[in-house]
Amino acid sequence: MSSILIDDLSVDERTLEWSVRPSSDLERFFTDEPFRASYDVPIADVPDGILAIPVLAHVCPVAWANGADVYVDEVDATFARALEDVEASLCSMYDFLEGGDLYARRTVEPEPDPEGDHGLLFTGGVDSTCSYVRHRDESPTLIGIRGWTITPDAADDDKWAALRERVSGFADDRDCDAAFVESNMLSFLDHPMLLAHYKRHVDGGWYSSVGHGLGLLGLCAPLAYARGMTDLSVAATHWDGIDLEWGSRPDIDERVRWAGTRCHHDAYELTRQERLDVIADYVRTENPGLQLQTCNDRMDGNCGGCEKCYRTAVGLRLAGLEPTDHGYPFTDADYRRLRRSLERGDWVLGRDERHMWADIRERARETDPTSPAERAFFEWLEGVDLDALITASEPPLSHRLLRAGARNAPTPVYNAAYPVWTTAKAGLRLVRSGR
Repeated sequence: MSSILIDDLSVDERTLEWSVRPSSDLERFFTDEPFRASYDVPIADVPDGILAIPVLAHVCPVAWANGADVYVDEVDATFARALEDVEASLCSMYDFLEGGDLYARRTVEPEPDPEGDHGLLFTGGVDSTCSYVRHRDESPTLIGIRGWTITPDAADDDKWAALRERVSGFADDRDCDAAFVESNMLSFLDHPMLLAHYKRHVDGGWYSSVGHGLGLLGLCAPLAYARGMTDLSVAATHWDGIDLEWGSRPDIDERVRWAGTRCHHDAYELTRQERLDVIADYVRTENPGLQLQTCNDRMDGNCGGCEKCYRTAVGLRLAGLEPTDHGYPFTDADYRRLRRSLERGDWVLGRDERHMWADIRERARETDPTSPAERAFFEWLEGVDLDALITASEPPLSHRLLRAGARNAPTPVYNAAYPVWTTAKAGLRLVRSGR
């Protein structure tokens, strides 16, 4: 039976570490690293059932993709029920997910000291900045995370420093707190192998398409418990009316919870252009010098030449703002460069980008161009086949063949089975909500 054992918790003042041991058929999806996460608040007094949440949030989707069971000594009872709900949502979204069961020796119901704090995952991009603006009267704690787009590798230290500086500066200027979490949540998984096996089922990567809603929120559980956060929000990427298969949606994020904390999927009722409108109103009334950070290539500013930079710059213009005032080196000459890159398929785009450009096209229809170059681009956008643009941007055949080769490679056979498995599983019971 496919299974994953989580045990041997090690925790010091601010860092936790779990051993993750998959059965031999799942070994290919994991590296030799234990799962680690570090926080900027003391976590030594956080219950083990809460400390298990970050690793469970990342292991369980892999288990569900393989019909595997997960074993852990202790788990927060509220989160165990949340996992059932998230599992149901993901399995209804993806046919390739088989589901699985969670076994634990103990379920616990700790009683945190609620401070009424509101946490908000924050990067300084369009979505999280819009969520801050919407909740600024609550003075939310802004949470920066290292482990996904910024890896734990030393090569990304400068990127992490830039993100910390940006989030801390944004928070300081607005008299709210900042908090930071670091984890190897993707490098302890063999993400290339997950991509090789499941890319054919999803539009993006494994984490973006399957794991990041549950994963990022669950990663923050020890922080939220230690700080008494009653609410934790993640900004929506998509919006109502776009039924895309994606790892962060209302039917996932709104179901994540643990003792003392409920999670929220924020601003789903607004399109990306409408979120830029919210930001534009904030700029005009309170913060004329606001800088956004959305670049796919840099963390210390915006390159101005990637698809996301161009898309944000055009959206800012449609919201009545000048992109150069908010971090984007954009001029009328860039409209021609943008069109050429989209037509040539210079960027790998997915269905979510297709919807975002359609959103821009809808707003462009209602907007008077400010220059001949802008008019020409809007006219082109009105007539172009967006689906054809997305198809033309698919990754090279060589990349697809590489994934197929990895997917079909035989799993290495262990020299000996784990001798501790029988002992470790003894006494664990199936966790069910009883609802």
